[in-house]
Amino acid sequence: MSNTALAEKPTDPSQRETVESAVVRFAGDSGDGMQLTGGQFTLATAFAGNDLSTFPDFPAEIRAPAGTTFGVSSFQINFGSRVIKTAGDAFDMLIAMNPAALKVELGGLKQGGVIIADTGSFGERDLRKAGYDSNPLEDGSLQGYHLVALDISKLTMEAVKDTGLSKQEALRCKNMWTLGFVYWMYGRDRKPTADWLIAKFGKRPDVAAANVAAMDAGHTVAETMELPDGVHGFHVDAADIAPGTYRTVTGAEALAWGLAAGTHLADIKMVFASYPITPASQLLHSLSKMIDHNVVTFQAEDEIAAACAAIGASFGGSLGVTSSSGPGIALKTEAIGLAISTELPMIIVNSQRAGPSTGMPTKTEQSDLYQAVLGRNADSPLCVLAARSPADCFDVAIEAVRIAIKYMTPVFVLTDGYIGNAAEPWNIPDINDYAKIPVNFRTDPEGFHPFLRDDDTLARVWAVPGTPGLEHRIGGIERDYDSGNISYDPGNHQKMTDTRFAKIAGIAKDIPDQGVEDGNTSGKLAVVGWGSTYGPISRAVANLRAQGLDVSHIHLRHIWPFPENLGDLLKGFEQVLVPEMNHGQLVNVLRAEYLVPAEGLNKVSGQPFKIIEIEDAIRARLET
Repeated sequence: MSNTALAEKPTDPSQRETVESAVVRFAGDSGDGMQLTGGQFTLATAFAGNDLSTFPDFPAEIRAPAGTTFGVSSFQINFGSRVIKTAGDAFDMLIAMNPAALKVELGGLKQGGVIIADTGSFGERDLRKAGYDSNPLEDGSLQGYHLVALDISKLTMEAVKDTGLSKQEALRCKNMWTLGFVYWMYGRDRKPTADWLIAKFGKRPDVAAANVAAMDAGHTVAETMELPDGVHGFHVDAADIAPGTYRTVTGAEALAWGLAAGTHLADIKMVFASYPITPASQLLHSLSKMIDHNVVTFQAEDEIAAACAAIGASFGGSLGVTSSSGPGIALKTEAIGLAISTELPMIIVNSQRAGPSTGMPTKTEQSDLYQAVLGRNADSPLCVLAARSPADCFDVAIEAVRIAIKYMTPVFVLTDGYIGNAAEPWNIPDINDYAKIPVNFRTDPEGFHPFLRDDDTLARVWAVPGTPGLEHRIGGIERDYDSGNISYDPGNHQKMTDTRFAKIAGIAKDIPDQGVEDGNTSGKLAVVGWGSTYGPISRAVANLRAQGLDVSHIHLRHIWPFPENLGDLLKGFEQVLVPEMNHGQLVNVLRAEYLVPAEGLNKVSGQPFKIIEIEDAIRARLET
């Protein structure tokens, strides 16, 4: 199969409307391949040199009834010639593959935005399943938008009729036909997708050929048809980004690579033990392919077994890592307490999702901060870190490995469904630029007991079983400070509890002072965020500062312990606003720790913050 024609340059940009950025949302039934379509558009956009951010949004049901609003799966991408930090607020273009997709997503489209709809999926039965009394493509209800109504199903069948595919297989190509159409609209190059299709369907060249033909046909129709008034091609200049080698990366991928890089820097084996749960499973999938990087993966029979296996791995001289989402973390809690009691290094990744209980498994939230910082029996301190974006997961994972090993403690890494599944460009770093992480296994039996401590870090010694003369027992029963033997002495328990607390508190001396992302170090209002609120807060603060408002952005990576200077930094502002995708968790911890009059901006809809929501909240507080 020749791809010569596909390598040609897109239509002359001078014939298109140049825009600084654009937001496109692909939406259809969960069987329409919207995530795959969005992923390929992301790849083509990255090759075009645009900065970008994505937001995959899919149903929790494994297979909701086809054509219903419950089964709508969508993928949103924001791309531009400027720095992009969010997947965008309202979108400029909506691709609706059926009536249900149109009904669910129309509210997010800008007035005057473009709708591309597949009329072949707007039959009477399709309309009824989506809850429409009449056809919105014909009843005038879409006035105010630019509608491009095409029988994509029919056009796809015509494009692939010579490939020999069955009707069912042929219709599966309609997402590629649609992608080809949208590629022309934004001047994307089709070759990367054609190459990907040929590689993906290497054992089914007929399927590969059909999908490439469908994509080409969609592109040709867009290029040659007479588009409705107001609909035309767009051009987005390449972004001015730092030189380097880039690739798009999801949070789950970056976290996997960061954990592997961290254990490489420590020259130690990683044992990753987990149990499948949405949205955390992607981390297991990514790490399972990294056996060549001294990574062992183990899918346990349940969450408790996974956590205990990770503890056993750390006891044996590897770094134990486990992962889950909120419900699974709840099941791991007693084992995490055991890791705290035995003072073994361990990393627990929590890919947060909407709750409580099973909640909304595929929707995002930040509701597990209490669980990470406080959610165990007794005084059970550990370290908590939070990643701000997909790419940031890499460095957060390395920091987690460093702290876990240096302080012989479990470390929580908080991410969420949005970060885990979203993608952004990542400037691939040189691993040689990172400092080695020293691992000091005890080998000297002279005066040994398992709770000998480093004078500076208070970390206990790490003795690998089988080392001559270092036979020892550890466990969940309290241990004597001076011997490591079981002890029920009241004074000893006080001392051990105080020591475990002081060890974690001491990590604050070993982390950077908290800085300000944007703005001054004092003033009228500080917006304090953590995790995936970074993008919308950053853009909102930048927008309002450009308008002369006195607002600053502070974003936390180290959630527990806090950086040593955080209290003084917050007290330099008249007001503190804390946007969170929960009902107010970090805001309450900040109030308790520093007695600052922090206010929460809380959202628990399962969707990320919009920039405008944070802008409105900032304006309201500065006006009062």
